[in-house]
Amino acid sequence: MVTHKFTEHALSDWMRGKGPDSEIVISSRVRIARNLNMLPFPMLATNQQSKEILETLSHVLESKELANLGQFNEVLLSDLNELEKRVLVEKHLISPNLANESRNGAVLISDNEAASIMINEEDHLRIQCLYPGFQLEEAWEMASQIDDIFEDQVDYAFDETRGYLTSCPTNVGTGIRASVMIHLPALVLTQQMNRLLPAITQVGLAVRGIYGEGSEAVGNLFQISNQITLGQSETEIIENLYSVAKQIIEHEKAAREKLMLESSTRVKDRIQRSFGILSFAEVMDSKEASQRLSDVRLGLDLGIIDGVSSDVLNELIVMSQTGFLQQYYGHKLNTEERDFYRAKLIRDKLSKS
Repeated sequence: MVTHKFTEHALSDWMRGKGPDSEIVISSRVRIARNLNMLPFPMLATNQQSKEILETLSHVLESKELANLGQFNEVLLSDLNELEKRVLVEKHLISPNLANESRNGAVLISDNEAASIMINEEDHLRIQCLYPGFQLEEAWEMASQIDDIFEDQVDYAFDETRGYLTSCPTNVGTGIRASVMIHLPALVLTQQMNRLLPAITQVGLAVRGIYGEGSEAVGNLFQISNQITLGQSETEIIENLYSVAKQIIEHEKAAREKLMLESSTRVKDRIQRSFGILSFAEVMDSKEASQRLSDVRLGLDLGIIDGVSSDVLNELIVMSQTGFLQQYYGHKLNTEERDFYRAKLIRDKLSKS
């Protein structure tokens, strides 16, 4: 079954790439929200209407234009169990909203998992492109190409004054959400994040956890995205986020240099302790795992830790999550069992690395 291709492996092909500033920026993402004209938004659509929407948008999968961008696979949410849905959420291939509330929902996923196209989510269509490292413009270019293919074949809901119409008013206009997932351990350790957060929000950006709105920032991983979709062009949105993210990257680099100059012994001790605990612990909850993996990633970037690849650390970010952990071991686990198997999985992966 095609679903197994996307749920059995934690590391997507695109995550193996090494984009610009990949020691700090894990990924760049662009998501486009669209709806079909003259049809109710998903929250108001009847079961029959949502079926028609699914059929209409799935038909684009067969177009040669989309095939020219790569091989896409259609996955129906009705064919997935709850664990498989959770794994796709943890891999950022679908949203929690699509997993939990969608009727006649589906997702079209590219072979390398860099692009996923959600159908009957909060909006009729959500196009998402993920690239490794700091590649916002590249992610936008791919998402825009996919958007153009759909727009050529279906009639979008569009208003000359307001732009593209969406279920949530905060997405009206361009319908674009651009974001970077960024690892900022030095800014956290030097207690500069509390000063930076208000400055980021003042320029129209939002800071969230790695699973977007409502999620907690764990493991020093933050998702920084635009809040404004109306009144700015797509280019302005991408450029504004790029400019601010570039400054944050420079602040993180400076904070890392400061740590090594002023507190190198303590930093090395923290990193080596985390590596030792990850290598030998018998039980570990998800929050501790995220924090200690963050320490080891920082140690790898600073040259304090060697013999561990960034691919393994990227993989463990996903594999240590609740859904994938249970999928990996083939059965549901209670909290105590998850903590035991999480520690075992991390030990095994680090020893093989």
